[in-house]
This record gives sequence, structure tokens and C-alpha cells, in this order.
Amino acid sequence: MIGRLFSAFATTADAPLIQGQKEIDRIFRSTRWRVMTAITLGYGLIYTCRLAIGMVKPSMIDAGIFTPAEFGLIGSALFYTYALGKLTNGFLADHANMRIFLTFGFVMTAICNIGMGFADTVLLAAVIWGLNGWFQGFGAPGGVVAMTAWFSNKERGRAYGLWSTAHSIGEGLTFFVIGAVVAYFGWRWGYFVPAVIGFVAAAMMWAWVRDRPRTMGLPTVADWKNDHLAESEVSKSKSTLKLQFSILAIPTIWVLALASLANYVTRYAINSWGPLYLQEARGFDEIMSGTMLMISTIAGIAGSLLYGLISDKFFNSRRPPANLLFSIIEIIGLVLIFFGPTNLPTLILGMVMFGLGLTGLVASLGGLFAVDICPKRVAGAAMGVIGVFSYIGAAIQENVSGVLIDQHSHMVGADRVYDFGPVIWFWLGSSIVSMVLAATLWRAKLRD
Repeated sequence: MIGRLFSAFATTADAPLIQGQKEIDRIFRSTRWRVMTAITLGYGLIYTCRLAIGMVKPSMIDAGIFTPAEFGLIGSALFYTYALGKLTNGFLADHANMRIFLTFGFVMTAICNIGMGFADTVLLAAVIWGLNGWFQGFGAPGGVVAMTAWFSNKERGRAYGLWSTAHSIGEGLTFFVIGAVVAYFGWRWGYFVPAVIGFVAAAMMWAWVRDRPRTMGLPTVADWKNDHLAESEVSKSKSTLKLQFSILAIPTIWVLALASLANYVTRYAINSWGPLYLQEARGFDEIMSGTMLMISTIAGIAGSLLYGLISDKFFNSRRPPANLLFSIIEIIGLVLIFFGPTNLPTLILGMVMFGLGLTGLVASLGGLFAVDICPKRVAGAAMGVIGVFSYIGAAIQENVSGVLIDQHSHMVGADRVYDFGPVIWFWLGSSIVSMVLAATLWRAKLRD
């Protein structure tokens, strides 16, 4: 069974090299930008199949279907399986044909969203949402492996920054479009519409993504761009599988993983519980709360692009200085959101700064930094290791946040009243821990 799984996804054999530099250049340029467009837009679209639960929470809690604590259990099921999925699928991605790999994962996550539209018990919802997490775990490793196959070392920061805008694209679609769908058509359609979007994303993967350049008769991107970093003779002599496991002996990976864990606590706190906070603490409706969060995601697109540009151009592809800068911006944004003057301009400014800072950090701590410090042949495994810790952080957040919100709320007549104070300190403290851990990696070095 496992052998059949590997063979179904396996990369194809190298093809004879195409003769003629002009033809190689033409195919390389057209193919790699189709691949980049597909993995960016496609991953952005598939994000709606993961974040939809945040938009349906207020309606389902008000309807008495699930409590905040029960939503914490359901939501954490996705994050735990996503963490495991990113690890195992990351290792698999280094050996796989990305066209098949990504298409399959996106189809399955869309099917899971259809199932959630009919799930009205905690057990059933947790099982389906957990399966969704596993199949969502195909997206990020697959995207990074495709990107490293088609973009070289010196352009990877900008390429990764562009690809990371997918997070903001998906969040914006979820907060605004899915928020409006839930407001007008009810919570079930908050799952059905993302399912349709997921099938569209799968079709995009099949149409535009291609296997490694060598399978198309092209040289590697490093050869095409003449962009090589020194790879040790030890690394060259190791098989891909042995090299994958060797990254566990790199101390920097473990510190980076913990920094990403703490960062993902805050990231998914806002994604998952932000709609509830804005509706209950700020008095916004579904559409207005979605609009506020969409402002953050629009800023996040700029954050991803700026992070890649700043770290590549101003810091010579060094990520730690940019990490510190973007951490400070993110934390200031959180302080404005939760403790600033209670007026709309301050909230909007806080959302902009939070989105700008956070998304730059997601690009770095969630993958780019790991790809930099690990051999490029095992980019998928590097993403997988970081992903395990990142989404364990997201899962812990979901459980802890659900309990804290549940325990610090009470009924007044027919209405539930919330005290968000304790959970806010949990979210803010996690960002500070992430900043401190990332700052310890100031002297980390790049690898080929």
C-alpha cells in the first residue's frame, strides 16, 4: 500500500537535455512563472478550506450547536493533523511530482469541507476537520518544493515573499467573501463555498504546475542561473532520505521551530478567534468584522513582498535583521488593536501593522529561513519539521484560547458576555517569545 502511494506521486525520470540555449531560456521562463502563479493563487484559494471555521464560529455558537471550548477541540484537530501532515508530506514532497501531489491534496480538502457542512456533532466535526488538516498539509511543502525547483538561491527571498502572499489572499477571501456568505446564507454555506473554491484550486494545479526542470529536459535552476552555494562533500555523498534526517542535527532548526511555534499561536489566534473578538468586544457584525480582518490581510500581502525584498536587498539575504524589524511592527499592531484608543482609525492602523509584521514573519519563520539553512535538496523536509512545531503551536493556541474564552464568559439573560483580557495576554506574550527566540539566530548561515 505504501509502495503504491509513493509510486502514484513519484517524480518522473530525467529527460535528455534540450539543445539550444534560446529554447531552454524560453521554456524555463514561461514554465516557472506559470508554476509560481499556480502555487501562489492556488495555495491562497485553498486557504479558505482551512479558515472557514473561524467565520462560522459566531453563528454556530449563537445557535447553540457548539460551545467555544468544543470549537477549540474541533479546531485543534485540524492543527494537530496538519502538523503531522506537513512533516510526513514534506518528506514525501522531496520525492514527488508536484503536479499530481498538489492536485490530489487540494481535491481531498475540498471534499472535507463538503462533509463539514453536514457535521453537527463534536466527534464527527473533529474527525472530518482532522482529515482536512492532513490534506491541507500537502499545500505548503508542495509549494516550497516547486518553488525551490524553479527559482535559484539569490532570487528565493523575493520568490518566497511572493508565494507567501498566498496566506493573505486566502485570509482576505475568507474574512470578506466567506464572512458575507455566512451572513446572507447561513453557516453551512460557509463550508460549501470554500469546497467549490478548493476544486478550482485543484484544477489550477493540474493545468499549470509541472515536475522538476530536469524531467522536462532542462538544466537545474542553479545551473541555468549559475547560482550555486558551496555544498559540503558530506552532503553531496548522502542520499536524499539520509540528508532529510540529517537536518534534525542542525541546532538552528530547533530554535527556529520554537520561534515559529510561538509566532503561530498569535497568527491563528487572530485568524480563528478574531471574528468573535471583533463581534463581541467591538460590536461589529459579520461583514464589518470580516472587513477589519481583510484590512490586515491586504497589509499582509505588502508584508510578504516587503520582507523578501528587504531581507534580500538590504540585508544581503540575511533573515534575522528583517525578523526583528517585522516582529516589532507586529507587536505594536497588537498593542494598538487590544489596548489602543477605542476608535476606528486606531483599530485600522493596528490591523495594518499587525498584518504587515505577522505575514513577513510567517514567510521567514514558517519556511524561508529553514530553506536557507538546510540543503536545498531537502526543502520539503525542512518545511515539514518547521511545520510540525508551527501547527502544534496553532493547536495549543486553539485549545488554550477556547478554554480561556469559555471560562471568562458568562450568560446575562439570553446573551453571552465575554472577558477577553486573559486570552489577549496569552496571544501577545507568544509574539514576544517568538521575537526573542528568533533574535538568537543572528549569525545563522545559508546552505546550498
